[in-house]
Amino acid sequence: MSNVLTVSPEDILDHIKLACQIPSILEAIATRKIVEYEAKKAGIQIGLEELQQAADSLRLANRLIKAEDTWEWLEKYHLSLDDFEAIAETKLLSAKLANHLFADKVEPFFYAHQLDYVGAVTYEVILDDEDLALELFYALQEGEISFQEIARQYIQNTEMRRAGGYQGIRLRTDFRPEIAAAIFAANPPQILKPITTPKGVHIIAVEEIIKPQLDEQRQLKIIEDLFANWLKAQIATMEIVTKFTKDVSPQVSKDVLIQA
Repeated sequence: MSNVLTVSPEDILDHIKLACQIPSILEAIATRKIVEYEAKKAGIQIGLEELQQAADSLRLANRLIKAEDTWEWLEKYHLSLDDFEAIAETKLLSAKLANHLFADKVEPFFYAHQLDYVGAVTYEVILDDEDLALELFYALQEGEISFQEIARQYIQNTEMRRAGGYQGIRLRTDFRPEIAAAIFAANPPQILKPITTPKGVHIIAVEEIIKPQLDEQRQLKIIEDLFANWLKAQIATMEIVTKFTKDVSPQVSKDVLIQA
């Protein structure tokens, strides 16, 4: 085989088809067109300074510090400078449309779903043996052993073991329902009685319950989630018609599919 491989648009389309990526690509195209249409309908415009800031953010996100970095990145992805500007403009347009549609809905949504944003700082060890878990739980209650000692003995994952089973700050929706119910009813600091799930028997130390705050980061996340759900609803109502230069519909061969 030659060391030079020439790839045509048809080759790319064939690969996308065989990799079963057409549905996700069609959804991405529909998303972009919906954003462009709705932004235009809402009279949303982008100024040159805004576009420059968006381009700078795009470069920063891709660690394109020097001009050579940018040129290499463009070459890698077969993009022109106009394409780079279009990417920045699309991201900015999407953000501005999301803000236009949902900025005034963030606060009522947050307070209506406030319980979902309560956080918990927890430590966890998962065992296979319920009797052992109960034995360790009562030893913890009596002060005969520390949670860190249990973590060092029974956690297999090196990083988790070094962190003493620390799970970070997690929201109610990050836990299984039966675990969430126990954690958010706790009076920290508290060790929960072992909870059995399909994953095993959980010994959980609840260090702190964190009341939710509607800070800037959470506002942006709520807008992002509301916008994503809105886009899905818009796409669900659309009929996407494809026009390919060659047939991409399934061609069933008797040699490949044998009906019972």
